[in-house]
Amino acid sequence: MPEGSRIGGEMTPVACHECDLLQVLPDLPPGGKASCCRCGCTLATRPADPIERPLALGLAALLVLVVANTTPLMGLSAVGRHASTTIIGGAYQMWFEGQEVTAVIVAFCAVIAPAGYLLFLLIVLFAVRRPPAPSWVGGMLRWAERARSWAMTEVMMLGIMVALIKIADLAKVEAGIGMYAVGALMLLFPAILSSVDTEELWARVAWHASDPESGPAPEGELASQPAPDVIGGSEPRTGETPSAGSAA
Repeated sequence: MPEGSRIGGEMTPVACHECDLLQVLPDLPPGGKASCCRCGCTLATRPADPIERPLALGLAALLVLVVANTTPLMGLSAVGRHASTTIIGGAYQMWFEGQEVTAVIVAFCAVIAPAGYLLFLLIVLFAVRRPPAPSWVGGMLRWAERARSWAMTEVMMLGIMVALIKIADLAKVEAGIGMYAVGALMLLFPAILSSVDTEELWARVAWHASDPESGPAPEGELASQPAPDVIGGSEPRTGETPSAGSAA
């Protein structure tokens, strides 16, 4: 669960990234943000549309990912010969030439991990549109977070640009549709990450007492625990809450 999220009707404290003050986040309105009551640093934001917007962006990214992996990435022309390849084709050629480890890394980070992240995220978003979502959605959300850390589309694009610069003097390089699709993915992935509210997704999952320990504790157990004090540094503070404001 994210630090500072709501569990069973209570709020856990969150530490400011700048001054380390522990404070309880208030309920944020859609499009609002919470700032530290000591230094003013932004602690949390709540997207205006936490479900439909990332769902639309995720579907668009999945379509663009299919285009990026099925159309030529680039074409090379030298001494009257022309060749083009796709991302999958490049990984296959590396495997064929004996570079198995590199081929597996390229295929996993450029194709499998991004596709897995989008698929898991879309399943979660479709499932939570009508809460409460079944508890297995929590597992899907965890897998989406794990796959996201391995999705390195921007690293692949940087490698492509470096290779293009090095071979520009030796051959004529023509960017294919796949290249533009990869560029679009570099814009869509940050847009998805900024629009997904994981706290809202977790709150829509129906947890039960028989669920694994990784899920939220039952409400009865939480109700018996005292509310945490808000403490920052060496100066004890109790009952402080960060300032909340609506996004412009």
